[in-house]
This record gives sequence, C-alpha cells and structure tokens, in this order.
Amino acid sequence: MADNTAKKAPKAAAGEGTALKLHHLRPAPGAKTAKTRVGRGEGSKGKTAGRGTKGTKARYQVPERFEGGAMPLHMRLPKLRGFKNPFKVEYQVVNLDKLSALYPQGGDVTVADLVAKGAVRDNAPVKVLGTGEITVKVSVTADKFSATAKEKIEAAGGSVTSA
Repeated sequence: MADNTAKKAPKAAAGEGTALKLHHLRPAPGAKTAKTRVGRGEGSKGKTAGRGTKGTKARYQVPERFEGGAMPLHMRLPKLRGFKNPFKVEYQVVNLDKLSALYPQGGDVTVADLVAKGAVRDNAPVKVLGTGEITVKVSVTADKFSATAKEKIEAAGGSVTSA
C-alpha cells in the first residue's frame, strides 16, 4: 500500500488554475451594506420611515416653496409694471451754452465735430436744446432741435439744418 500513496497525479504547471480573472473580484466583506428599505416592518425603520412623528410632512410630500398656507413669496412680490417701448429714440442733448463754450468764434457745427470735441458720443442721435444764451453766428447741423434753440440760433444770425 505504500506504493499506492506514493503515486499521485503530477502537479499542474505553475500558474495554471490560479490565474486571477475579472469575474473573481468581489468587494471586501462588510464593505458593501444593503440599502435601508424604510417602511417595511417594525424591525428596521418601519413605523415612521425616517419622517419623524405626525404633521403634514410625515403624511405626504409637501413642496419646499409651500409656506404653510401663508401667501407665497412669488405672489407677495410686486409684478412688473408698465411697458418699455422698444422703438423709443434716446437723444443725446447739447445745450446752447455748451455750443457757445465749444465754438467761441462761431462757424459750422456738425455731429462729427461734437463727437471729436467730446460733447457727445458716436452712433446716437443729437438734439440741441435752448438752455443758455448764444451770441456768435453758428451754422448747426443736428438730428433734432427744440423750438427755443432754433429761435435763439436764428436770432444770433446762425442757421439750423436737420441731419
């Protein structure tokens, strides 16, 4: 019988049968815990299911914006009032006293000259208003004029031209 025990199957080649494969991998024991299933009996969070005791929020879902029956914030705030005309033309204004300061000798006044001297910005219509006095003769070309500005410029010997 000693011979029988000595005869054993030859050992497998090194590495065979011990290769680690992807489907052999498992998380460490205790690393994964099962999701708590609330409301499934008294043994584990069964009675109130983590909702505390009584009250509206324990009985059904309440939106977060709900304020317990008080007037909600979105209804308390004032509404947008009025109307904004998208076609309104905003004029840049130049008064006569500014013109007399910029052109003490008189001469031709155009929108391009006013932009170059820094009185107005480019790419916006210009309106001349009648505040102040003008004593020199100026020939003004602008987009719009007030009635008093027209009168004062013409009274000083100047002329008015709409662009």
